[in-house]
Amino acid sequence: MENFWKEHSANATEEEMMLDSNAEQLGKEEIPEILSLLPNAARLDVLELGAGIGRFTGHLAAQAKSVTAVDFMEAFIEKNRQINGHHSNAIFRQADVTKLQLLPGSYDLVFSNWLLMYLEEHEVQELFCKVLKWLRPGGYFFFRESCFHPSGDAKRQYNPTRYRDPGAYNAILQSSSVPADDDPHTTYAFEMIMSKSVQTYIKLKNNGNQICWLVHKERRREMDNHGFNTNQEFLDKSVYSLENIHSYEWIFGEGFISSGGITTAMEFTTMLNLRPGEHVLDVGSGIGGSAFHMAQEFDVNVTGIDLSANMVSVALEKAYKVDDKRVQFEMGDVTKRQFPLQSFDAIYSRETLLHIKDKVALLSSFFKWLKPGGRLVITDYCCRHDNGSNGWSNQFKKFVQKYGYHLLSVDQYAKILKQVGFGQVQVDDRTSQFLQILNKELQQLENAQREATEEFSAKDYRLLENTWKNKLLQFASGEHKYGVMYAKKD
Repeated sequence: MENFWKEHSANATEEEMMLDSNAEQLGKEEIPEILSLLPNAARLDVLELGAGIGRFTGHLAAQAKSVTAVDFMEAFIEKNRQINGHHSNAIFRQADVTKLQLLPGSYDLVFSNWLLMYLEEHEVQELFCKVLKWLRPGGYFFFRESCFHPSGDAKRQYNPTRYRDPGAYNAILQSSSVPADDDPHTTYAFEMIMSKSVQTYIKLKNNGNQICWLVHKERRREMDNHGFNTNQEFLDKSVYSLENIHSYEWIFGEGFISSGGITTAMEFTTMLNLRPGEHVLDVGSGIGGSAFHMAQEFDVNVTGIDLSANMVSVALEKAYKVDDKRVQFEMGDVTKRQFPLQSFDAIYSRETLLHIKDKVALLSSFFKWLKPGGRLVITDYCCRHDNGSNGWSNQFKKFVQKYGYHLLSVDQYAKILKQVGFGQVQVDDRTSQFLQILNKELQQLENAQREATEEFSAKDYRLLENTWKNKLLQFASGEHKYGVMYAKKD
């Protein structure tokens, strides 16, 4: 690796750093974009790994309490010192990050731009655990990598770079944890805020393989997230495992993992009254069926966000095949994501808010993110009683607990939507329609038992059949409801 960078650091230029002859133009748009994705660095202690010649060091130092810039190439770190040494809060250190030792709890933000792709997988795992130790509780970790294939046009006699699938980084993030010093039953782990493609590269190079992540350090007890490190890991290894996604799509239809497939997607997206050129936020976008439909049917731009790494991975594969630049996907926790105010003309969400506990906070964010006149459509699992679980049967309580649901009644949705500022609120109990859909899907599944068994296995078929029968039982009991909510920002 050292020989590779010696070859590309002779003059310590931006072109050498980015391995691209168009580095100047890319940098003009890329640097502001990357900085806009970071938390406010004011009064933060920042650790910049793989700092290079300081493309970001000066910008970070202008805001932060302190910046420690680390790079293992002497030529780069000296150039960085020459450019940014006038910042009294900047420290420059030549070091190999795989051997770097720092005091625990010293930083609020660890920033890395193009570093991990030069490390072995076990080195990435070890570094992630180190970052967890170096960060203070609640601290942030931002990193950006080239995935799938190279982006720069520089000629390379030898290229040791590992262009990983984003899923590889997601898996390492999910598996990374360190024990808390004060409680043997508590660990610290990364909680996802967002992961997305760098838009500058899509715009200037038609290249979506530049991926960035923003996570933060959270305290976790053994009983949290059903025994998994994070809620994301719980989703990806249980409800939305790749196997389950494949089987759901087999039932719902190409691109869909929500009941009714394209039929209900057509009905509910029509409620948004979309116009060409508008921008839609698809919350819980799954594997992309509704997002692609909206772009193709209404000529709108769609940003899909989903917490499940598996969902987004499948959606990105489909996006690569479709090659529709109107549709972009990002992995993230919508409760922690901060979009600019008045960014969207419409927000659409299918069976997603059932996973969100604080719906008041999220619906307030929806209201802020919508432009004046913006429309909101939500479909969600609901409950019958307004007084929460106090009125539920033990059987329904166990069902809700098993899947980690947080349910409201349809009337509670209406109340909260009005409370956060929405007008023209319309809520509808569509349980009878949902029961018809479930019965139809179960009948189709049973009629295709042979094909389903061949596609999956007899065990998976029985699991699917039992899942649908259990859903029917809960909804037919009257305790489980299906709601459709519409609101407008006046």
